[in-house]
Amino acid sequence: MTTKKTLLSAVKPTGEAHIGNYFGAMRQFVDRQDDYRQYIFIANYHALTSVSDKLLLQKLTLELAMDYLAIGVDPKKTTLFLQSDVPEVTELAWIFNTLTTVPYLSRAHAFKDAEAKNHEVNVGLFDYPILMAADILMYGADVVPVGLDQKQHIEIARDTAQKFNRIFGETFKVPEPMILEEVKTVPGTDGRKMSKSYGNVIGLFASDEEIKKAVMSIPTDSKGVEEPKDPSECKVFAIHELFPGTELEALRARYKDGGIGYKESKDLLVEKIIAFIAPMRTRRDEIARDPEAVLKILKEGGEVARAVAQEKMQDVREKVGLKLTLK
Repeated sequence: MTTKKTLLSAVKPTGEAHIGNYFGAMRQFVDRQDDYRQYIFIANYHALTSVSDKLLLQKLTLELAMDYLAIGVDPKKTTLFLQSDVPEVTELAWIFNTLTTVPYLSRAHAFKDAEAKNHEVNVGLFDYPILMAADILMYGADVVPVGLDQKQHIEIARDTAQKFNRIFGETFKVPEPMILEEVKTVPGTDGRKMSKSYGNVIGLFASDEEIKKAVMSIPTDSKGVEEPKDPSECKVFAIHELFPGTELEALRARYKDGGIGYKESKDLLVEKIIAFIAPMRTRRDEIARDPEAVLKILKEGGEVARAVAQEKMQDVREKVGLKLTLK
């Protein structure tokens, strides 16, 4: 019998989910939950670096849990939980802090980006990669799915594990990044990466009218219906590509040969997105009617995750000298 490897990932509850989140990360957790032992948590400690409103954080956290259940994350197969239900991660992060130098953390991309924009960086944002390392290493993750732009976080976790193991003895598994080549950056309605900060998103559970409004806002050039068009240059076609198949190839051919206008392409895209979103939106509405059931799933997931963390921290405390013995 082959033991499943452990996959870990997390999402910050900082806004409504959009199709960029889904195609870029969320669907992987559904696709892989039969193949891995999965820990998926809602990173509400991490969210505190940017959200300072109690009611807003509670709302976003619960809604994100509902989103994951609506897309098909199965709590019988995946341990879904709140980061804050495992306080041991903050203890482990402190221990890792004592092994990590300021110059090393100063090279982290998130810190450098914020500093370059003259943002006043809070200590939480500066130390973000170390709490993330604690999250990853606590549960013995074999793989962590990340985009290329997040690979550094896994490198920091690997460095931290190796340094701790070298000083105190073999304790932590050294994780590998899972970078999926087929997952490209999901384009937004303006052609840039889909991001809430750019205001170019299509909501994952948006209404039909919201979907239509977002798609119709996509800018295009002035080429007429009969003129050939380069699909690789079209912001509308870039979102069509999220939905592969024979219809996509037929559409690509019509672009190249001429005979399709941008209005028709947008209408087709609206239909495609509505058909894709509608079942998940219906499921999401059903889940939202019973928030107590969602809280129960999170509580039970937290209990499973915390049991793992408590066992790991017993070992860590003993190895670093926090546990007194008379031997």
